[in-house]
Amino acid sequence: MQLKEYKALSEIQEDLNQGHFSCEQLVNNYLKKIEESSSLNAFLEIFDESAIEQARLVDRKLSNKSAGRLAGMVIGIKDNIVYKGHKVSASSKMLENFESLFSATVVDRLIAEDAIIVGRLNCDEFAMGSSTENSAFGVTKNAQDQSYVPGGSSGGSAVAVQAGLCLASLGSDTGGSIRQPASYCGIIGLKPTYGRVSRNGLIAFASSFDQIGPFANSVEDIALLTEIISGHDSMDSTSSNKEVPEFYKSVKNLDRTKKYRIAYIKDCLDHPGLNTEVKAAVNRQIELLKQNGHSVEPISYPFLDFMVPAYYILTTAEASSNLARYDGVHFGYRSPNAKNLEETYVYSRSEAFGTEVKRRIMLGTYVLSAGYYDAYYGKAQKVRRILRDKTNQIFDDFDFILSPTTTNSAFKIGQKSNDPIEMYLEDIFTVQANLVGTPAISLPLGRTANNMPFGLQLMARSFEEQNLLNFSALLMNMN
Repeated sequence: MQLKEYKALSEIQEDLNQGHFSCEQLVNNYLKKIEESSSLNAFLEIFDESAIEQARLVDRKLSNKSAGRLAGMVIGIKDNIVYKGHKVSASSKMLENFESLFSATVVDRLIAEDAIIVGRLNCDEFAMGSSTENSAFGVTKNAQDQSYVPGGSSGGSAVAVQAGLCLASLGSDTGGSIRQPASYCGIIGLKPTYGRVSRNGLIAFASSFDQIGPFANSVEDIALLTEIISGHDSMDSTSSNKEVPEFYKSVKNLDRTKKYRIAYIKDCLDHPGLNTEVKAAVNRQIELLKQNGHSVEPISYPFLDFMVPAYYILTTAEASSNLARYDGVHFGYRSPNAKNLEETYVYSRSEAFGTEVKRRIMLGTYVLSAGYYDAYYGKAQKVRRILRDKTNQIFDDFDFILSPTTTNSAFKIGQKSNDPIEMYLEDIFTVQANLVGTPAISLPLGRTANNMPFGLQLMARSFEEQNLLNFSALLMNMN
């Protein structure tokens, strides 16, 4: 049975409740679409057996009126989020065929509300990249045009939602890895406040930056998913004790009369690398907001050129530390060519890690080494504090900071592969939120002349997701 393409959970639940189809039929419909779209390489593995089993359980719960809030939501998870009894690899040969012994806290919370997890999604290896070209299992392709990248590192998660292969997905965001692919794929992606969502069960890249967040086509679904996966977790000491507001209810009962104060960083809009079409679309959005009675003002943020260097010094240092465990002895792939202990370490890591991961581990090890620690790592930490203080100062006067999510729409596969610096500059507008720990969202804004999508980014003060989601819903209705 062929079902229509749904863009929101409320539509699915309405049709489920009216008996138009069962959850099992819904899952089979998605499984068929995933198979038909295999050329996108969004899914690394389809959990068909466990997904159908979960769908049958949800059908029984629906019939006796005991189903959870996510009944009917078919969701994919990035291949760095663990799910008990299922494989997880962080898209690396290092962890190929590794089966998880436990589920991430976010997975447990989704299943408790009757979400159906349909598979694991391709990403850049260990979430290091901006194009999903760094996966050990092949490039993911943008569903709009398969000669273009989907962005990264959560490229598979973005494409799965973009192509209608699942209703929503989870990704992780270390420097823009949810928002940048959301921009390139024309969907919504949210990075919550650092500590809002538990990182227990997320394979670490940079522990003081990483944050799990959702992709979807509607702000309502983003709000509901964020509400469900948020909250304190005793398994993650960095998770916040702050109460989680009713994001979904707030977005559903939107106050359309409320006026907000918005700042935009003029340094971003004057950036020489910004596509003129993206700049024009952001300026049109600013004018539209003003016409609707919101206060929109330019501000100066003179630290734009310091953010990417500080980000890469700190994240590579943390990556060097986090990935030390994958050595052929404690965890992961062990080289069959090694003849002694030293060769086991050297060969295992050399053979199993990809080029980008090796590059970042070496850079991180360098900035942490004796004689360079203060010059690089220590200085970058001081820059991070300055950035955080300046950003919080802006939020004393404004509700949100508005900017383009990316400097351009998606680029062609292979176009930037040989230039790491150009690839790193993909993160220029997104790293701020990770450096300072604030929530940020990418909303679909428009398309460039080649018909490829791009997004608008909004940042709010830490733990102000409710305001951010309400304003996002208002903005989506305005356009």
